[in-house]
Amino acid sequence: MKKPILVVMAAGMGSRYGGLKQMDPVGNHGQVIMDYSLYDARRAGFETAVFIIKREMENDFRHLIGDRIAHVMEVRYAFQELSDLPTGYTVPEGRTKPWGTSHAVLAARNCIDAPFAVINADDYYGPEAFEQIYQYLTEHPDTKEGYEYAMVGYLLRNTLTENGYVSRGVCQADAQGYLTKVTERTHIEKEGEGARFTEDEGATWTALPGDTVVSMNLWGFTPSFVAEAQQRFAAFLDRAMVENPKKGEYFLPSVVSELIEEKRGRVKVLRSQDKWYGVTYKEDKPVVVDAIRKMTQTGVYPDRLWEV
Repeated sequence: MKKPILVVMAAGMGSRYGGLKQMDPVGNHGQVIMDYSLYDARRAGFETAVFIIKREMENDFRHLIGDRIAHVMEVRYAFQELSDLPTGYTVPEGRTKPWGTSHAVLAARNCIDAPFAVINADDYYGPEAFEQIYQYLTEHPDTKEGYEYAMVGYLLRNTLTENGYVSRGVCQADAQGYLTKVTERTHIEKEGEGARFTEDEGATWTALPGDTVVSMNLWGFTPSFVAEAQQRFAAFLDRAMVENPKKGEYFLPSVVSELIEEKRGRVKVLRSQDKWYGVTYKEDKPVVVDAIRKMTQTGVYPDRLWEV
């Protein structure tokens, strides 16, 4: 079996934060959050990184991230484009929003030739997550009984920001620790020690306990997932073109949920106690900078990540 590779979803990078060029460093020597994820992934065993980006940001991305990482990992690029659709489908008039995380993975279909982990570009996951997902991918190929996937689950309270709303996949697992259901909540806000979510732009709210297990889009898949996502894409588009042509998104959890319901695969929930950090909003930056500074002082990271 080939060594697992890391797939980094960066096509939406900076949409709420203000753009790629405004993605300020959080480390002492120009490091951005993605540097720390890539560092954790590399020391866990990942040797190849696939970056999914918009074609128009390629030069900036190579300068900021890719060229530096290429010294320590094999780097591949994939481009997520709205027009990358099955034959017979066209982009709805007025649509500018990307088609979602499953579509992002499909954009990298020609770069994925091994088991792979998927992460968001602007989320900090912690060393434990990459160690767990790499080990799982190396030890659990697909079987005759079905696909063997995994995800890293976090406690909701460890993934919230004080400065706005977030999107999270709310997870349920069985007694053996396998995912039974994941529901994408696209507007979750912190509330006291827990949180609340809305599905109608704030007209009504539903409480979520702080210890709810959520997905931060750190998934582990075999290449079979790419084939399944591609096969199901047309059915998603048929629904989206009717229900929400300008904003409907093809989420990773939706494909996973279908496979679980059909009993074609299972997903092991790997638990992490690490705290999530992110620069979803500009106001988040001081918190992230302070956290990175403390982890550098305590030896979790070297001051200069990529110096050999």
